[in-house]
Amino acid sequence: MERQLVVFELGNEHYGVDIVAVESIIKMQPITAVPHARDFVEGVTNLRGTVLPVIDLRKRFGIETREADRNTRIIVVSLNDIKVGMIVDSVSEVLRIAEEAVEPAPPIVLSVDSTFITGIAKVDERLIILLDLGKVLSIEEQKELAAAAY
Repeated sequence: MERQLVVFELGNEHYGVDIVAVESIIKMQPITAVPHARDFVEGVTNLRGTVLPVIDLRKRFGIETREADRNTRIIVVSLNDIKVGMIVDSVSEVLRIAEEAVEPAPPIVLSVDSTFITGIAKVDERLIILLDLGKVLSIEEQKELAAAAY
């Protein structure tokens, strides 16, 4: 059995998400700030006529922020019927990996705030942290983003 992943980078780390969860990958575009939003919510943007809430995964994961550059991308995903854009440093590849290449995340790296980590894939000399995007945001946070989109 194989998995197909979209691999992206944040800082010096590689992350992978199931390709089925990804609707599109777009270049960075203007984002309008939303007052009183959580700190990791960048705001909203216009995606083909639809208001799309956008979050910064660096901020969400507690990674030091940096300015967007020509490699910065927004990964558009659907979380429980809510479309959300997630800002990442770059998208590097679409990768097929064997199920045997995936190990569970060690318990020491998991906490209440990191239940979205589903495993670690070993690919050549790289470790790719596998994410469940549906768990990156709590149900309450998803509802807040849904309200921002309308």
